[in-house]
Amino acid sequence: MEHHWSDGLFNAIDSMDTDKFVSYISQDGTFTFGTNRPVTGRDNIHKVIASFFQSIAGIKHDVKNVWDTDGHLIMRGSSSYTRHDGSLLTTPFCNVFKMEHGKIKTYDIYIDLSQLYVTA
Repeated sequence: MEHHWSDGLFNAIDSMDTDKFVSYISQDGTFTFGTNRPVTGRDNIHKVIASFFQSIAGIKHDVKNVWDTDGHLIMRGSSSYTRHDGSLLTTPFCNVFKMEHGKIKTYDIYIDLSQLYVTA
């Protein structure tokens, strides 16, 4: 499976372009972000992501590894989040995608964002 589209996915996320982001997910896809409950359906995912993007000032991903196996993509790296006060949180992540017909059917993000909204 080719996954060069993942550059576009992460560009959409890093530019906080919600419409572009959800275009990578199937209409009935499921998105699970950290310890949040799973969200199903592109429109519902759009709402969740738009709200998340409003809660931060910026985001930047650094993808270190990509594994492609039997209809699944696994990506590991780090995410740097800029808070509205200008401070930064960098934390590791692992994304697991189940692919179907060239779209993401399930999108699971394993990340600890417990410190994202904590400022010193």
